[in-house]
Amino acid sequence: MKKIKLTEETKQGLLHELLKRSPESYGSYESIVKEITERVRREGDAALFSYTKEFDHCEIGASDILVTAEEMQEAVDSLETDFVEVMEEAAANIRMFHQKQLRNSWIDTKEDGSILGQRILPIARAGVYVPGGRAAYPSSVLMNVIPAKVAGVPDIIMTTPPDREGKISAATLAAARIAGVDRIYKAGGAQAIAAMAFGTQSIPRVDKITGPGNIFVALAKRAVYGHVSIDSVAGPSEILVLADETANPRYVAADLLSQAEHDELASAILITTSPRLAEQVEEEIGSLLTTFSRSEIIEKSLERYGYILLADNLSQAVDAANEIASEHLEILTANPFEVMTKIKNAGAIFLGEHSCEPLGDYFAGPNHILPTNGTARFFSPLGVDDFMKKSSIICYSQAALEAVHGKIELFARKEGLTAHENAIRVRFDAWRAAK
Repeated sequence: MKKIKLTEETKQGLLHELLKRSPESYGSYESIVKEITERVRREGDAALFSYTKEFDHCEIGASDILVTAEEMQEAVDSLETDFVEVMEEAAANIRMFHQKQLRNSWIDTKEDGSILGQRILPIARAGVYVPGGRAAYPSSVLMNVIPAKVAGVPDIIMTTPPDREGKISAATLAAARIAGVDRIYKAGGAQAIAAMAFGTQSIPRVDKITGPGNIFVALAKRAVYGHVSIDSVAGPSEILVLADETANPRYVAADLLSQAEHDELASAILITTSPRLAEQVEEEIGSLLTTFSRSEIIEKSLERYGYILLADNLSQAVDAANEIASEHLEILTANPFEVMTKIKNAGAIFLGEHSCEPLGDYFAGPNHILPTNGTARFFSPLGVDDFMKKSSIICYSQAALEAVHGKIELFARKEGLTAHENAIRVRFDAWRAAK
């Protein structure tokens, strides 16, 4: 990890380096993704099956693209009972948290006869993408599907790449059953995103696509946005630990390493006011690094995007944390709740030494689909609202409109929209003539 003094110059340099990880900078892959999405749009299943053979080395056709009930049951039966029960408990926590996000339609009737309101309904069909291979994360199945179920989405489909034998990860299938997915299709990569966005003979078109994926998936989601809604164009994972001299260096090191193991592009940052803590964390990382199964990935991640920033004071550290706007922010200080009140930008905030980031990844209940690459400045975690759509309701009586028609006509004239003005005025022409 790079240990540097936190100044305005080093902070701006860090922000510049982190932005290099954004999918917005992956221009060299855009032409490939465009070709894939356009071909799937034109050819449907034929292109989808061709790409599955090319990229996943698996022969999949219309007769076996859909996961069967027998395959689902076989997957559940193959897993340890303890693991299935843990997923069920995690699902209950996620469901309980997201149920508190539900909002109701409303109507407001005024004395002048006007009625205003908002109608809130779920989207008709959601599409969830789940990575395959070593990046098969059943926790992401729960996090993507359960908010859609809580929102009341009547049809939730899932796509995930098959292995060479046409099989799907048992844990992924079990999580899908627990979460309540309606149908699962054996399709992955940019071609699966295009299939959900445009529809094919086998896969129906959806209204929104959510879920993590590699560079090609991220760019495909960006390419189809507008034809369909998406959750976000997510970048690599990241963690920022904000700590003072009271923090446990072993905990800090462990939490930084937990995110670095995701990806060579993952970012792990410590901002601390304690030079002693910085030294201890470096020592702990050195002793822990070789003990993990993905130590090679961790080492490359820390070498490129691992930082220890030494701040003069807590105020400077908080300002830097707000500018970085990390996906995950841990606050390990003497008074984490007080510090939290000064945090304006973060995807998820973890308070105190026992609230480590994996708690949020798997079990606590808040969503782990979070804004990355500084987008926590204006984006939020995935939630129930992402699967809802809203319609405004407007109803004016004759008396209510008569009281304000002159103001509306004036507004329309000032914008040069005389047809708008006329649409109001003709009503009063008719009413006056009828008197």
